Amino acid sequence: LGLSSRGLVTIVTNFAKTSPSLAAGRFLTPKYSTFNLFSPSSHISTQLRNNTATTANMHILLTNDDGPPSPHSSPYVHSLIHQLQQAGHVVSVCLPHTQRSWIGKAHMIGQTVKPLYYRPSTEGLFGTEGTTSTRPSANGADDEWILVDGTPASCVQIGLHHFFQERGPIDLVVSGPNYGRNTTAVFALSSGTLGGALEAAVCKRKAIALSYAFFSRNHDPVIIEGAARHSVKVIEKLYQQWPAGDEVDLYSVNVPLVEGVETHKTYFTNMLQNYWRDGSCFQEIDGDAGDEDEEEQKLREGAGGETQGGDTKKTESEAAGGHKHKHFKWAPRFTDVYQSVEEAAPGNDGWAVKEGYTSVTPLKANFWHAAEQLHQKELILDTRRERDWATMVPARERERERDMAKEASDNPQNEGSTEGPAASSTDLPVRNATAVAGQSTTTTTTTTTISRPKFHAVIKYEDPYVQPLILEAMQRLFPGAYSLLPATPESADAEPALAAALPSPDTKILHIAPYESLDFDHVASHPSTALVNSYVIRKALIRKHYLSSTVDHWVAKHPDSSLKTHVKRGEHFEVDYAEFLDDALVEAFDLRESLDRNEGVEQEDKREWWILKPGMSDRGQGIRLFSSMEELQGVFDEWEEERPDSDDEDEEGEAATDEEAKGGDYITTSHLRHFIAQPYIHPPLLLPGDARKFHIRTYVLCVGSLDVYVYRPMLALFAGKAYRAPWEDADLDGHLTNTCLQGGQEDPALPPVKQFWDLISSGGDKSGGGLPAETAESIFERICDVTGEIFEAAAREMTIHFQPLGNAFEVFGLDFLVDAEARPWLLEVNSFPDFKQTGGELKGIVAGFWEETLRTAVGGFFGVEAEGKASGEMVRVRRVELGRR
Repeated sequence: LGLSSRGLVTIVTNFAKTSPSLAAGRFLTPKYSTFNLFSPSSHISTQLRNNTATTANMHILLTNDDGPPSPHSSPYVHSLIHQLQQAGHVVSVCLPHTQRSWIGKAHMIGQTVKPLYYRPSTEGLFGTEGTTSTRPSANGADDEWILVDGTPASCVQIGLHHFFQERGPIDLVVSGPNYGRNTTAVFALSSGTLGGALEAAVCKRKAIALSYAFFSRNHDPVIIEGAARHSVKVIEKLYQQWPAGDEVDLYSVNVPLVEGVETHKTYFTNMLQNYWRDGSCFQEIDGDAGDEDEEEQKLREGAGGETQGGDTKKTESEAAGGHKHKHFKWAPRFTDVYQSVEEAAPGNDGWAVKEGYTSVTPLKANFWHAAEQLHQKELILDTRRERDWATMVPARERERERDMAKEASDNPQNEGSTEGPAASSTDLPVRNATAVAGQSTTTTTTTTTISRPKFHAVIKYEDPYVQPLILEAMQRLFPGAYSLLPATPESADAEPALAAALPSPDTKILHIAPYESLDFDHVASHPSTALVNSYVIRKALIRKHYLSSTVDHWVAKHPDSSLKTHVKRGEHFEVDYAEFLDDALVEAFDLRESLDRNEGVEQEDKREWWILKPGMSDRGQGIRLFSSMEELQGVFDEWEEERPDSDDEDEEGEAATDEEAKGGDYITTSHLRHFIAQPYIHPPLLLPGDARKFHIRTYVLCVGSLDVYVYRPMLALFAGKAYRAPWEDADLDGHLTNTCLQGGQEDPALPPVKQFWDLISSGGDKSGGGLPAETAESIFERICDVTGEIFEAAAREMTIHFQPLGNAFEVFGLDFLVDAEARPWLLEVNSFPDFKQTGGELKGIVAGFWEETLRTAVGGFFGVEAEGKASGEMVRVRRVELGRR
């Protein structure tokens, strides 16, 4: 029909109103589910950088100064509550029973404050009025709000201390969203929205004042819904990174109601200091004042109001003697505020909203600015995938809820639990909103419960390729079961200090981070509550010369081991300087004997070729081929010549770093003095129609002490050029299959990385496979056997250099080269493998691997059942009973 997405929304919504039984989402593609109808992917921010961090499921007390939902005075509050609940938060609502704008942080002295009990309408989210009762619901409805005949500040006091205790402690107070901006000092000083947040702050609670700045009388539901989603992200982010100590008491957040606000930036700002200009903010009138809601609407949207930016009506003073009986109506001159913003320098809160940005102003509870170092910096928000919008609060089976609640309440280590029989705050009710904004429904609002987090998590992998995959997998597998914490702070001696990020030292915690950022001291002292993604010691596997020693020790005791026929025996030697190479090879008997034999062989193709590998290098650095002592000596002499002519170790190290940064192959033998030489595997397996050599990258998971798993989807990584025997072509591009070394391919149509199992298809094109299915299965079976064998060998024979922990897991990348007889040979074991070499097209393999890794390692350790079914691709190949489980 040529309709815009908004036009389609309008048609479907109106039709749903006339046909209450219509569930509009059933007739739309999955992209436009019941909730996603108003958030197409094109509206998702491209400027808000994603650090994929999410917050815990918070218990939020919400108040405002506009009162309960009303199309005239409070059109925004219901949609924000809906979005907060959709994001998984428990929202307790305590509002003034009527409009209380411009009242600041006041309390009404001498008044007995009485509550009413309010049930929000199920007909829509944008100002539709609900029902009110003088007594609470007999069935204890979770969606019942409290209305009090007091001020926003009074609502905060009453909500914090007199209602909602059964839902557990309140984590955050949100005041708003205000019907109109609260930028600049003139507005903020009188704001009831700010007053509610200030009251929470002086009660030592984290508080956020939220205001919507509108520019049109037409309150577009799509824009309002987008502002609500955006506000939730801002709220979550501010709570997540709330400064320690008392640097900030509250934040004032102003969101402009403009199309696409979710794609606009969010800035920390100062509050503009401005003043009323000459003249009164009260208008003289005759007669009684009108209805408060009507007057508020006229004030905001009439001439001289927020949507106009024009002058107010001028009053006519009568110059009669004596006092004249008059009435006065509050008629603030908004133009004074707007003019002050225009005249001020950029960077303040008023400027940000005027430009369409969201403003965040940190404050102390005395109207002083706080955290001024953040002013004019952007607040980078987390983003959620479109399909997550409607599924952030999953429904759980009742039996499972009861089990989890009982377990949490019985465990004194869980957050919110109590010793003995005291009531637990484990079960927190959340309204399960199911209706799209503006859509009529005949079903009543249902309630569900979510559990307090079973564990906390610090996830900071520091690889932009992997980090979002881990976070997405956690959200899919354990929704609502964990609380994401900020990155681990460092102690005074620059060591990771995990305990500083935890609610208590015994909190159950998952820590996924680079090796250097893991707090192994905390892990060692909390074996039953802390889980990390790396073992402390595993050099028996990841250092090439240690790996060779591991194989030698194991094969000597187990001569029938598969390692004997699937790992080339290596000769380990140490070289500090090239001139001492001959002395270094004194005990490398097999290597020297082979090189001596080669001296008498004229034809190079008859020689035994060797490959040289630095014991502690990676990414293919320093690998060379040789067949004679002269060639080997030439390799070290070349490195020696490239070494800077200086004895200063610092300068030497800097030079090596510079050379590596330029993409060179510089090796400092005095630094990487451990080397290993192995017989070169020739000829390798080559596929029909593709003459490139390849190796197989296998992802392996080790859990505890010790289960070993192999992930069945494997990768085939190809060399940059067609393979030729080492004596025919000395160019290493045809021999090295590490994709990070490839400067360019001869044929761009041949991808550098493929799925291993795709090699089975014969394919008629040039890049087709041709590997027989039975051969591929045989290769995989041998890889599984060798993988289990090498990890058991390290665990049993190299106990000093490989120490698996019961409260740790680790992922490895194992590389295998297949020879012409289809026998896989183990080349190396990599910790923290370089996943991004997989590329974008095959990213799903890495995503699947991490999902199964977390399902296996995390769910098992914390006793949390993961959502969905396992893929069956994670194959356990060995269980090693070490007595340390």
